[in-house]
Amino acid sequence: MNKTEKELAILRDLFITPDWTLRFTEIFDKNFKFAGDKEILYVNPGTGNHVLGLREKLEADSRIAAYSDDMQANILAHGKADIVQAEIAFLNEFPRETFDLVIADASFVQPDEMSEFLGDITDLSDKRVAYFLPTAGSFGEIFSFLWESFLNADLLDSSVEIERLISTIPTISAVEEMAANLGLSKIKTVTGSEIFEFANGTDFIDSPLVADFLLPAWLDFIDEDEQERVRVTLAKLIDDNAENLTFRFTVKATLLTGEKISI
Repeated sequence: MNKTEKELAILRDLFITPDWTLRFTEIFDKNFKFAGDKEILYVNPGTGNHVLGLREKLEADSRIAAYSDDMQANILAHGKADIVQAEIAFLNEFPRETFDLVIADASFVQPDEMSEFLGDITDLSDKRVAYFLPTAGSFGEIFSFLWESFLNADLLDSSVEIERLISTIPTISAVEEMAANLGLSKIKTVTGSEIFEFANGTDFIDSPLVADFLLPAWLDFIDEDEQERVRVTLAKLIDDNAENLTFRFTVKATLLTGEKISI
């Protein structure tokens, strides 16, 4: 059964933010240096943990705003900020002003929407941009089983979509090219291999990351009954090939930073 936006926001706060999101934000924290940025925008702050942490690192006269179209996640993030009295402006509408620095979490942006998303956030920056996302080489262990799941679930005609999904996850060079085409210079990328581990196929399929965030996006081109067939088949394939070992998949978590070219 599909979950409500409120339920998804709670799941995100409990399970996604402290694991999936943390893998990306740790790469940001280790590799990005603030440089007197006064006006900062954080796009897709989730339930707020990272943007709250950044607020503590910024100079007192810096202003930070956060925008997301996920209203329920915004409510949770705003509540956390109120508790610690953090000065963060949570925006419910896409900003019209520009900022010195724009930080964006693109970890759940669909590959075929990535170019438009990066264009939008780049337009919001006057000086610098930083965003993180999965790049090519991510999810390979899943996709090999997922394609076979479609065959075993008698969905051969739809299996071509899995091949398309694999091919649309951008390479690092493609992300760098997108950034250059959007007018960024001094482009730098840092990538880390993050491993996600599950006890077995059922544990994998039932995890909030997979059940509520990854698979719904990947399988949105088939109906709910077909999605359930694929899930059951996928869990069985993982277990049949596990030989009593855990199931792991890898994500290439990439941070890109760049500067707007002054005209």
